[in-house]
Amino acid sequence: MGFVIGYRRPDAPDTALVWQVAVDDAQRGRGLAGKLLDGLFERLVADGVRYLDTTITPDNDASIRLFESFAKRWDAPLERTALFAANDFPDEHEPEDLFRIGPLGKA
Repeated sequence: MGFVIGYRRPDAPDTALVWQVAVDDAQRGRGLAGKLLDGLFERLVADGVRYLDTTITPDNDASIRLFESFAKRWDAPLERTALFAANDFPDEHEPEDLFRIGPLGKA
């Protein structure tokens, strides 16, 4: 139905980078992506993670809404900064912004 892929940053063990969140088309609009993130970060916060990092292209409204709502549910600040410009990529690609949410406590 859905999955989250990410990793805990070796150079910053209090930070987990979410690489991909995917939900089957038939399951979209039911809050599954948010539930997957919440479940994952409940476990990660208990293990010392305090920040969620992810990158999102400026035109990806669904992902932006997902991570904004995560920050709101967790009552955590969200900082958005430019990370990669379009010309940083070898092929045609949108720029990517870094979304940093935290510090995280309990949801």
